[in-house]
Amino acid sequence: MSDFDPLAPLPTVPGFEIRSDTVEDGAAWPEGQLSGLFGVPGGQDRSPHLSWSGAPAETKSFTVTIHDPDAPTGSGFWHWAVADLPASTTELAEGAGEPGDAELPQGAYQLRNDAGAARYIGAAPPAGHGPHRYYIIVSALDTEHIGVGPDASPALLAFTLNSHVLARAVLVATAETPGTGD
Repeated sequence: MSDFDPLAPLPTVPGFEIRSDTVEDGAAWPEGQLSGLFGVPGGQDRSPHLSWSGAPAETKSFTVTIHDPDAPTGSGFWHWAVADLPASTTELAEGAGEPGDAELPQGAYQLRNDAGAARYIGAAPPAGHGPHRYYIIVSALDTEHIGVGPDASPALLAFTLNSHVLARAVLVATAETPGTGD
């Protein structure tokens, strides 16, 4: 796990509350949020339950992103990105990140993650690479539609939302795969 703070270059904005029935802030992901698609034993690639409160009254939509800044890629790894969640949304059920957007509120959509799929992909840090952090960020926005389509990258979504973010809620999960190391 690096000392790099991926929030440091972002605009400073107020915070609001985020919680999860799936994982506590600073705790390790349960097996269900690990990646069976990437071969992690017991991994189910199930997005976590998330709920939030206290966003600014002028919020017009939300985005949800999950990013691993510790992935050995030079740019981290985007596990999940959801855009255009209506302002009335305050919760996503565990498993809402299944392919096809059926579990999301009407109008919301998932962007392709760094594995190339429009869905949640679970944690799968390389064996022996040490602990990885997974930043779960819910951003409250001043616009109903962020203006990037489902084929945009999560990085473009993150760049675009920064000019619209009113407030941000952050929860960090962790994962580590034992091994011999680099």
